[in-house]
Amino acid sequence: MVSDQRIHEHPAATADWLRAARAARALSVATLTWLAVESTLGLAAGLSAHSVALIGWGLSAFAEAGASLIVVWRFTGARTLSPHAETTARRAVAVSFWLLAPYLVGHVAHDLDAGHRATPTVLGIVVTTVSLVSMPALGLVKRRLGARLASAATSGEGTQNLICAAMAAGVLAGLWLNTLGWWWVDPAMAVALAAVAVREGARAWRGHACCH
Repeated sequence: MVSDQRIHEHPAATADWLRAARAARALSVATLTWLAVESTLGLAAGLSAHSVALIGWGLSAFAEAGASLIVVWRFTGARTLSPHAETTARRAVAVSFWLLAPYLVGHVAHDLDAGHRATPTVLGIVVTTVSLVSMPALGLVKRRLGARLASAATSGEGTQNLICAAMAAGVLAGLWLNTLGWWWVDPAMAVALAAVAVREGARAWRGHACCH
């Protein structure tokens, strides 16, 4: 909790701002719970289906979880009112974006070399559909909170949730199109999302994530 004295020392930290900070932290905790389920099921489905994008999507949950943990850290205790903590959190979120990109590209290269092709799985379809439905709303709420808090870290976490939803949509499309012989859609989606992760990491590092 933030004391009344600390609020007095930081007039910008209004009661509304502090409520938004608590909401951002609570949403991040809830996100961590779902991501534990998502990553486990996504990886299991991806490995069984030899889907680069599905495996990458499952692993992206770890990057998302890292961003969520960072936001929880950012808005806990005295760090809630610390500009230095926001800078540290913002850059840590940027790094979490960058950790995802090389894996996606590397796994695409490996699977193309090995001749793996994605095959549909019921588990993969179900878990990605749930994320496709839930993650956009969660990401948009976090981005709005990030704008209210002037917190690029919070907005960056929301963007990762939106990327998760985009990856889910791409995975579903790739699995379906693969049945038509369009096997290249799955790795192409993975590479495209790697590029998005690099761009969003750069925006978060510069502190622009809360401004768009």
